Amino acid sequence: MSSHGEGGAHKLWGGRFAGGPAPELEAVNRSIGTDIRLWPFDIVLSKAWAAALSSAGVLSAAEAKAVQQGLDRVGARIEQGEQPIASDEDVHTFVDRLLHEEAAEPAGRLHTGRSRNDQVATGSRLWAMDACGRVDAMVRDLQRALLTQADAHVETLMPAYTHLQRAQPVSVAHWLLSHFWPLERDRARIAGARSAAAVLPLGSGAIAGSAFAVPRDQLRDALGFERISENSIDAVGDRDFVAELLFALTMLGTHLSRLAEDLILFGSSEFGFVRFSDAFSTGSSMMPQKRNPDALELARGSAARLLGDLVGLLGTIKGLPSGYNKDLQEDKRNLFDAVDAVTLLLPAIAGSVATLTINADRTRAAVSSAMMATDLADYLVRKRVTFRDAHAAVGRLVREAEDKGIEMIDLPLESFAAASSAFDGDVMRELAPETSVSHREIPGGTGLNAVRAQLEAAHTCLLDDQVIGGG
Repeated sequence: MSSHGEGGAHKLWGGRFAGGPAPELEAVNRSIGTDIRLWPFDIVLSKAWAAALSSAGVLSAAEAKAVQQGLDRVGARIEQGEQPIASDEDVHTFVDRLLHEEAAEPAGRLHTGRSRNDQVATGSRLWAMDACGRVDAMVRDLQRALLTQADAHVETLMPAYTHLQRAQPVSVAHWLLSHFWPLERDRARIAGARSAAAVLPLGSGAIAGSAFAVPRDQLRDALGFERISENSIDAVGDRDFVAELLFALTMLGTHLSRLAEDLILFGSSEFGFVRFSDAFSTGSSMMPQKRNPDALELARGSAARLLGDLVGLLGTIKGLPSGYNKDLQEDKRNLFDAVDAVTLLLPAIAGSVATLTINADRTRAAVSSAMMATDLADYLVRKRVTFRDAHAAVGRLVREAEDKGIEMIDLPLESFAAASSAFDGDVMRELAPETSVSHREIPGGTGLNAVRAQLEAAHTCLLDDQVIGGG
């Protein structure tokens, strides 16, 4: 391995070149400003590689130990603030340079049988697996905040909306849980993305596989991978796992945006269903009365940014020939940006949800008797009126109430009798939202017992033994 070029610069390549690269090439080729974040994983995988080289007879036990201890000292130096120098092209060069300072001659043997191609693929997968665990824990925190609010508002009623028009009454807990379950699907996608990342590429070399009999099963187990890559050409060029994680994060961002939109609307003066805490609100530099839900608005805006990261990655990989290509250096920009975005947003959104106050009086007052129109039709159906005729009869009552400017519950019984002879004196009970909710005890419905069962199922999802990645 060539380690020192012109001017004493430490490089992992260059022996076949008469001179150094042009400054303009170095500027665009240098990736350490981005991939420096892989350093803990580069050290971990390098320690595992040293052990594998020892098992293959390339390193003696003493040399492997010297390299591993040197890598530990490198990690300590970086943790304490050691910075790259101008000649450190990427994180691998940075770590390798420091390792030569710490372990001397045995360090020159570490790169035997491996390439930066399988090295960066391995480090990126380890980083992605770790990120999945971190994001999952944050999603769980948001789910807990939603459940805490839902536990307190099973019997609180509010309008549910279709087309942003009042539709039918539901439990506030039922509405809150409508945001819990998309997050649970997000957790499943994140777990799937972690599993997709958990394929070991190390041992694939540059493209054809290592020429040394390194025990890949030993590497797999030491690094916490689930499987070993089947094909070395595919292994060094595969970034499907990045795309899968970016898709999972994009869907998560979409769900956060929809939750944020609901809360922004419901927190407006026109709705007044929720009030945001001072800790998770901002003010206006001009208007003293303002209480702005900035974290929620940023969540709504960030969904587009996450989509951009996904599309950017797909655009990068769609036309690449097989094997490793330098284009893949760009994948980490998309990956890191997306993970950064959601790990900033999730705690702020969880805090916004945990500290908001739900105004039960406002939500209940927003439930008008016209919202029980479907219940009136169902009432007639129970009396053997066809739903088509029931729909027409109730539509007539809705129109009459609108023409008179009153609530349906204020119509005289004569109006109901004129609309359908099947209406009896007990019809007014059907115009109570509590009655409407009580009819919907089907699993998944907004009946209060059904909601309590749903809450129990939601709490079960957050049992400690279901954390992805083991913690």
